[in-house]
Amino acid sequence: MNLIIDVGNTFVKLAVFENGELLFDETAEAENLLERVEGIFHEFPQIDWAIVSSVVHLNKNVMDALAVYCNVHILNHQTKTPFKNLYASPKTLGVDRIALATAGYAHNPSENTLVIDAGTCLTYDMISSQGHYLGGAISPGLKMRYRALNEQTSKLPILAVENPIDLIGNSTESSIHSGVVNGICSEIDGIIEQYSSRFEDLTVILTGGDAQFLSKRLKNTIFAHSKFLLIGLNYLLDYNKR
Repeated sequence: MNLIIDVGNTFVKLAVFENGELLFDETAEAENLLERVEGIFHEFPQIDWAIVSSVVHLNKNVMDALAVYCNVHILNHQTKTPFKNLYASPKTLGVDRIALATAGYAHNPSENTLVIDAGTCLTYDMISSQGHYLGGAISPGLKMRYRALNEQTSKLPILAVENPIDLIGNSTESSIHSGVVNGICSEIDGIIEQYSSRFEDLTVILTGGDAQFLSKRLKNTIFAHSKFLLIGLNYLLDYNKR
């Protein structure tokens, strides 16, 4: 039984897998991580392995506690992957992107797959039909774009994410919603079209916290999967245990 811990920029995602099946998952605040980990081991005492993926500094207390309960694998650039990594600077490739590329490969091991993660940042990761990770792109995520308009100007307000009523905003607020939401959707659709022109029979998978919100507004055919990164981490853990 595997414990998956994904420490992101904002929240921590926790999951338990057994034989590839997702038994449990939740999102927790970083400051409650140790308490939640202890609770999960109490509920699932059969956990014998854990994988930790973190884009921020790891809390040593949590790592020490994990090591008491089970074997621990820390995801990094030295972790074995099922695909061939052609990234020019593999040491700088984010662990979240490694996990997403793994999930993409596991989903379609012999097909061209583009994984788009709509989280804090918007990332694109391309795995070819030859099983090669080619790289992709990074741009600001949905909420980051809202914050940037507020933080980089003197008068624009900070707004919560909201569907624009119309393409043409007739107030400052509606103009921001139109610009941010229509802008990010146009970016995603445009990127998908460029990848599709280069790679035949391209499968596009959209995941991340804003995936469901964005998927309803995209023109292109996509496969939305909110648990995709967790699946990739579980696959990596099983792959490295072997």
